[in-house]
Amino acid sequence: MFSAFFFDMDGVLFDSMPNHIAAWSETLAKYGIPFTARDCYLNEGRTSRDVIMLLAERHHVTVAEDQLEQIYHEKTAAYRRIGGGKPMKDMDKVLQVLTSQKADIWVVTGGGQLDLYEQLEAVFPSVFQRNKMVTAFDYAHGKPHPEPYLTAWERSGFAKEDCCVVENAPLGIQAGKAAGLFTIGVNTGALTRDDLLQAGADVVFDNMVQLEQWLGN
Repeated sequence: MFSAFFFDMDGVLFDSMPNHIAAWSETLAKYGIPFTARDCYLNEGRTSRDVIMLLAERHHVTVAEDQLEQIYHEKTAAYRRIGGGKPMKDMDKVLQVLTSQKADIWVVTGGGQLDLYEQLEAVFPSVFQRNKMVTAFDYAHGKPHPEPYLTAWERSGFAKEDCCVVENAPLGIQAGKAAGLFTIGVNTGALTRDDLLQAGADVVFDNMVQLEQWLGN
C-alpha cells in the first residue's frame, strides 16, 4: 500500500460541491456569466481566478483585472452564507483506515481560505497537520497543472511510487497523473465514471465505502 495520500478537499473530504455551485451561480450571474453544475465539476481544482477568466472568455464577457479579486470575495461570502458543506459520507472511515496504517495524510486544494485548517480540525480532529496542506497560496499554477501535487510530493519526502492522489474531478485527476502519481477517482458528484476514467484515473470508485474497502485489503 502507499505511504502518503494526497486528498483533494471539495467533493472528497467535504460534500461541498452543491454549495459551491450555488455560490458561483449566484455571484457570476451578477456579472452576466452563466454557470452550471457541470461547469463546477469540470473546473473544480482550478484557482478561482482561472475559473472566472475561463468562463468570462467563453461567454464573451469582459472582466477587468481589478474585478477578479472582487468576484472571488463575493463568491466566498456567498459560500459561507449558504454553508460550507458537510463531511463527505464515510470519509471518516477512510481516514480511520489510513490512520491505523500510519499513512502520511495530506490536503491538496485550490482553496485559499485562511481557515481551511480549522475547518478540517473541527470535523476530522487530529488527522491533518498545518504543514501537510498545499493550498492556492503554495503554487503558481492550479490544476490540471501538476504543480499542486508535485509540491505535495516534494514536501512529503516519499518516492512517487509511494504516493497516491484521491480526487473527484477530471482536472484534479489530470494533475495527479501529470505529476506521475497513482491517482484514484471517487465519483461523488454529477459526472460519470467515464469522465473520471477518460481523465486518466488509475481506478474509479463510486463512493467512499468502496475506497475504504480497497484500502483495507
